[in-house]
Amino acid sequence: MGRAFQNRKESMAKTSDQKSKVYSKYGREIYVCAKSGGTDPDSNLSLRALIDRAKKDQVPTHVIEKAIKKAEGGGGENFDAARYEGFGPGNCMVIVDCLTDNPNRTFGDLRTCFNKAKAKIGTQGSVSHMFDHCAILALKGQEEDAVLEVLMEADVDVTDIENEDDMVTVFAPHTEYFKAKQALTDAFEGVELEVDSIQFVPQVTTDISGDDVAIMERFLDMLNDCDDVQRVYHNAIY
Repeated sequence: MGRAFQNRKESMAKTSDQKSKVYSKYGREIYVCAKSGGTDPDSNLSLRALIDRAKKDQVPTHVIEKAIKKAEGGGGENFDAARYEGFGPGNCMVIVDCLTDNPNRTFGDLRTCFNKAKAKIGTQGSVSHMFDHCAILALKGQEEDAVLEVLMEADVDVTDIENEDDMVTVFAPHTEYFKAKQALTDAFEGVELEVDSIQFVPQVTTDISGDDVAIMERFLDMLNDCDDVQRVYHNAIY
């Protein structure tokens, strides 16, 4: 599981170098989270986790504060979560998570991206059943057995754990995210989580090569350039 996650993470990083796009996506997500669950991070755990991730991705404080203040106003846009699935270059599997105030526009934009990459949008559930929706938490400088013991004592359902290059990575169902994170931060005082996220991790991977590699990279660029797209997951290895 871990290698598939790392490969996907590295391939996504190639399309995440536009800081303004990253800031915009975080700003929208923070706004939606604060508007729906409250603007106080101490009582809105989802918002607190999202702010932590934004800071790790070097999103400026003023971007975060602006989104929260916008949510405090109570007005503004109404965004809904939308998930699209399909098959990309080389018949790899793709999941695209969006926040949209106009589903027709979003679907049209994504369909254009898929068509230009000679890919195909599928129906809901067409590929997501081949991914695990995981909480992924990684920390350095700890023993694997000690980490596992802490999680077991907290009654966290750990699905996988890896130890590589002094980094322990824990995989758990996404519903266990807050419990797992709390257990680790309580047990290891001052710990910095190197990875702290909820991801779709593929159960199997698809090797792509030749022309499909360049098409895949263009495809990811097009998707990440769409304003409504928040996250892209895939199982391609190249």
